[in-house]
Amino acid sequence: MQTISSIHRLAVGMACAGLCHFAMAHEDQHDSGIHSAPEAKVQAPFDIFHTRITTEGNIATFHVAVSGKAGANKPGKSGKLAGSKVFSYVWPTSIDPSAVGFEAKSGILAFAVTSHPDFNDTPLFSGGAGEWHSHWVVLQPDDTCGKGALKVVDIPEGAKPRLPKTWPGLPILIDSPGWNPVFKGKTLEVKVPFDDIGAVNSASFDGVAAALRVNASVHNPLLCVVDVYKVASGNLSLPGKVNQ
Repeated sequence: MQTISSIHRLAVGMACAGLCHFAMAHEDQHDSGIHSAPEAKVQAPFDIFHTRITTEGNIATFHVAVSGKAGANKPGKSGKLAGSKVFSYVWPTSIDPSAVGFEAKSGILAFAVTSHPDFNDTPLFSGGAGEWHSHWVVLQPDDTCGKGALKVVDIPEGAKPRLPKTWPGLPILIDSPGWNPVFKGKTLEVKVPFDDIGAVNSASFDGVAAALRVNASVHNPLLCVVDVYKVASGNLSLPGKVNQ
């Protein structure tokens, strides 16, 4: 009996050690950035509980963790552009849009990972329609999208603003740089190179899970943020600090 009891205690101890190691590893993985309380009312794949941006060399890593399986939910295909939905994980930042090729001070620069089956806005890369892919977007408030709502900034007809080389040709301030999102269980990460990583290191950020919608008239505003599932900070105050 003594031998069996000793073996039992040893097994329990080993199991506890393993669980403790897992818990410590999990804490290490989510030890910086913005921590958010889980919310049962939010769909688990969009229930952000950790948002982070870190840098190494000239590479920035955009990270988000959710309560469910990241990327599990995608919008259904409607068969037409007008009124179609876009699901997205978004990192709004304080980085000036000029850092990635847009006009300076043209709005809020945000990095986004999106899925939308009804149109392809990554003409230079495969997997644009339906598959998760990355964008830079410039956002501004526009009550046409709803009181206090944001839109991707439109390009007026005839205007020729500064645009990134991988701009996909849509009349909005959007870039399709082709950086691959990596989904793994509850996490999503994207590694993004920068010419000037200093612009990132000094930035603040937030995290958002949201749905956008193409205007029913496919006109200004073209792309509105219509359903915000979760904001990491709760109030879009951009409290996150890169590498902290």
